[in-house]
Amino acid sequence: MKKFGFVALIGAPNAGKSTLLNALLGTKISIVCHKSQTTRCRIAGIHTKDESQVVLMDTPGIFVNPKSRLEKAMVETAWQAALESNLILMIVDASRDSFKEDLAVIMERIKSSDKKCLLVLNKIDLVPDKTKLLVRGKELYDTGLFQKVFMISAKKKDGLEELERFLLDNMPESPWFYPEDQLSDLSERVIAAEFTREALMHHLHEEIPYGITVETEAWEKFRNKSIKIVQTILVEREGYKGIILGKQGQKIKAIGESARHSISKFLGTPVHLMLHVRVDEKWKDRPYIYQELGLNF
Repeated sequence: MKKFGFVALIGAPNAGKSTLLNALLGTKISIVCHKSQTTRCRIAGIHTKDESQVVLMDTPGIFVNPKSRLEKAMVETAWQAALESNLILMIVDASRDSFKEDLAVIMERIKSSDKKCLLVLNKIDLVPDKTKLLVRGKELYDTGLFQKVFMISAKKKDGLEELERFLLDNMPESPWFYPEDQLSDLSERVIAAEFTREALMHHLHEEIPYGITVETEAWEKFRNKSIKIVQTILVEREGYKGIILGKQGQKIKAIGESARHSISKFLGTPVHLMLHVRVDEKWKDRPYIYQELGLNF
């Protein structure tokens, strides 16, 4: 009998949700960066194995008191994914010395939802004293909120087999929703834009990435199977444009090369990437931006 279900990956920013999604899928579809709030939309990775199909929903990090329209939409999207799932994985960065305050709001909301939830302590490779892991895991498990505790390192791919097996075995009996070879419900255009945003986050100063977004404007396939992609980088401030371009265009060249490599690897074909930068101080208030990302405006 086939099984199918939705699993929401939720947690505070930088808990490692995207890294876990990519590790379970065995391929990269969700961008990863050390900066917080990297994930802006719900990214569904479709994991099909044996008789089970599990839709793993990577979500924006949940933080207290979101201020801007975009931040509020991101947090709302995370909770919406959680409430629509069959199972919630609460991902916790186990390497942090203190995480009670960050998790209090998340745990209270999960408790009120009456959803099945697993605790996943991630980044255990960064915790030399394993006794601390046991203490933290027991402390959270004793709240009565979690069915089971998993200790993993998504980056090192340690402990993933047991977690994967649990997910595959505990989905409801149901026909599959997606073809066996489909990896995500996001369009290739959106994923390509996300890869370029990832390159921007890695190459730019701390504050700038939160004032930018990327749109895929054109997508042209050629007979030799290569693809020409034209993207626009929208920035909030005029000063950002010069920083992104860099001296004699060297910065955007490096960003484009990094993004092109990621997109080409994902698509499995040569990619010609053209990047343009445009100032739009109000891009965070444009409804179509939210629609493209699957966010509520």
